[in-house]
Amino acid sequence: NVIYAHAEDDQEEVAMLVSKYDLNVIPVINKRKNMLGIITVDDIIDVIQEENTEDILKLGGVSEDENIDSTFLFSVKRRLPWLFVNLITAFIASTTVSLFSSTISRVVILAAAMPIVAGMGGNAGTQTLAVTIRGIALGELDPKDTLRLVIKELTVGVINGAVLGILTGFIMLLLHGNPFLGIIIFLAMTGNMALACSIGFLVPVTLKFLKIDPALASAVILTTFTDTCGFFMYLGLATLFISKLV
Repeated sequence: NVIYAHAEDDQEEVAMLVSKYDLNVIPVINKRKNMLGIITVDDIIDVIQEENTEDILKLGGVSEDENIDSTFLFSVKRRLPWLFVNLITAFIASTTVSLFSSTISRVVILAAAMPIVAGMGGNAGTQTLAVTIRGIALGELDPKDTLRLVIKELTVGVINGAVLGILTGFIMLLLHGNPFLGIIIFLAMTGNMALACSIGFLVPVTLKFLKIDPALASAVILTTFTDTCGFFMYLGLATLFISKLV
C-alpha cells in the first residue's frame, strides 16, 4: 500500500500527504504508474513555506510576487487593484450609514459608537476566517461537519458579542447616562459578531467549493458584511428607540 503522488498533483496536496503519513520521501508516478522520481521532505518544507507565505500575502490583499525589495512602482501596481475593491466596499458601508442620516442628526452621540460595533465585528470575523482558512489549507475541514461548525461559530459569536456588548453598553451608560444607548450597543454587537463569525466560516468554505482561492477574496467579502450589517443593525435599532434617545 504505497503512498504516491501523480506528476499533475498540486504541490500543496503532496505536502499534505507527506505530513499526514509522516513520510521522508514520496514517489512521483505517471498515469501508467511508472515512477518518474521522488520528492524529499526537504522539498516539502520549501513548498510549505512558499504556500504559507502566499496565503498570508493574499489575506492582506498583496500579490505573492511582491517582496520587501520590490520597486515602488511594482508595489503600487500590485496593491492598488485591491484597494479599489476596498474603496467600493467602503462606499457600500457609507451608503448604509447615509440611510440613517436623520437618526444620527437627532442623536449625534450615535456616531461615536459606530466604529466600535463595526470594528469588533470585523475582528471577530477575522479570527474565524484565519482558523477556517488554516483548516482548509491543512485538509482538516470535512464538508459533512459544515452545519455543526456553522452552529459552533454562531454560538461563539453570540457569547463573545454578548460579553463585550454588556461591557461596552455599561461604559456608554456611565459616559452618557442613557440606558437605552447601552441596550442598543449590546444588541448590535451581539448580532454583528454572531453574523461575523458565521460569515468568517461560510465565505472561505463557499469560495473553496467554487474553486476560488479562499485567501484571496475572503477578507474583502468579510469586511463588507461586517461593516454594512454592523451599521445597519446599530442604526436600525437606534431608529426604533429614537424616542428613548432624544
